[in-house]
Amino acid sequence: MNLRQLPNLITLSRVFLTIPVVWFLYRGDYWPALVLLAIAGLTDALDGYLVRRYGWATELGSWLDPAADKILMLGIYLAVALSGLLPIWLLVLVVGRDVWLSLGSLAYRRWVGPLQVEPLMISKINTFFQILLVLGAILKVGILDLDPVWVQLLIVIVTFTTVTSGVAYTVVWGRRAWRHFHDTSSFPKASPRA
Repeated sequence: MNLRQLPNLITLSRVFLTIPVVWFLYRGDYWPALVLLAIAGLTDALDGYLVRRYGWATELGSWLDPAADKILMLGIYLAVALSGLLPIWLLVLVVGRDVWLSLGSLAYRRWVGPLQVEPLMISKINTFFQILLVLGAILKVGILDLDPVWVQLLIVIVTFTTVTSGVAYTVVWGRRAWRHFHDTSSFPKASPRA
C-alpha cells in the first residue's frame, strides 16, 4: 500500500464508525456511542496530522475528509433528533443548510468553474457548537444530569451559526460568481485613436 493513502484509509474508518455510532445513539446506549465518537475524533486528528507532517495530501483526501466529517455529523444529528434529544426542526435546519450549500457548489461548478472551498471561520465555529450541542444533549439525558438551560442555549447558538454560515458561504460564492460574469478586464480594451 502506498503510504500516501494511509490518511484516506483512516478517514474511511470514520465513515464506517458512523453506522455503530448512530445505532448506539438511537438505542440510547450513550457510553458506547461516546467512546466511538472519541475514536472518530482521534481519526480526524490523526489523518490531518499525517497529511501535514508528511505531505501526504491527495486529491481524494481533499474531498473525502470533509465528506466523512459531514456524514458523521449528519448521522449523529439524525439519530439524536429521532430519539427525541433534539428537536426535529433543528435537524431539518442542519440538513437543509448542507443541501443548500451542496446545490450551490454544484451550480457554481456547472456555470462558473472550479470552486476552491476554503472553510470560513463561522463554519468552524458552527461545527464546534454542533458537536458541543450533541454532547450536551447526550450528557443531559444519558450520563450527567445537566441543566436543560445549557442545551437550550446551545440550540439557540447552533441555530444562529448554522444560518449565518449558510448565508456567509452564499455571499462569498455569489460574489465570486458575480465577478466572474462581470469582470471587465477579460474584455478587449479599445485601442487609442491616432
